Amino acid sequence: MANAQYRLPSGELLSYFDSAGQNNAAKSVLVLLHGYCGSSAYWEKVTESLAQVTRVIAPDARGHGASSAPAGEVYEMEAFADDLEALLSHLGVQSAIVLGHSLGGYITLSYAERYPSRLAGFGLVHSTPRPDSEAARQNRDKAADALRRDGIKPFVDGLIPKLFAADHLDSLAEEIQRCKNIGFATDSRAAAATALGMKARPDRSETISGASVPVLLLAGLKDGVVPPESTFSAGGDHVVRAEIAEAGHMSMMERPDYFVAEVKAFLSSGWGE
Repeated sequence: MANAQYRLPSGELLSYFDSAGQNNAAKSVLVLLHGYCGSSAYWEKVTESLAQVTRVIAPDARGHGASSAPAGEVYEMEAFADDLEALLSHLGVQSAIVLGHSLGGYITLSYAERYPSRLAGFGLVHSTPRPDSEAARQNRDKAADALRRDGIKPFVDGLIPKLFAADHLDSLAEEIQRCKNIGFATDSRAAAATALGMKARPDRSETISGASVPVLLLAGLKDGVVPPESTFSAGGDHVVRAEIAEAGHMSMMERPDYFVAEVKAFLSSGWGE
């Protein structure tokens, strides 16, 4: 889905989708950050509707989609956040609301910690501020080993069905295959480095509870990867909690209508148009 590219100061190529040409009147900016082994194409069912009310920017994270994969054994969340800052600076974006799905949520929290003055708001989509448990940390190591040993295809084949609600595996078979095809474009070495970066992330609950801007926490009630209680583990009067009943970990594909409705409601009530 990416329709533009930017060469970062490091020399790496960052691909991204930008709806600016579709809605030149939009004054606000919404940044959508995809999940692990995804790309900007994860948002293809929702960008047209969202672009009616705001400019939408959706990058392909380093090593994902059409973006290049820098050398390195570990891609820390801070590195992804710095990539985003470089892109927004290049585009002349002074202020944005950033929503991150899963891995994208971890990046969003890092960005909020490093560049708080840039945010008009932020949010997590099927993500959590909590760090990995010890069991999850061990699973990250296993995932990195498997990716280095066997490559991306068997890993993605095993991963993607777990992201959808169990009762959607038949009815959304086409969407599941689409997600697999998106995932196959992920660089296996980068996927391993990203897994280790997720393993290393700290608890960022305070980044949510201490935020001075509106925060959206969106959960799928059938999410078998990040349960709602993990998404909703931090709060405050400035935090909006939203649930999508008929979604697993991929509401933007499973129930795009509900996803768009929740995001539009947040945009209009949380920070205005």
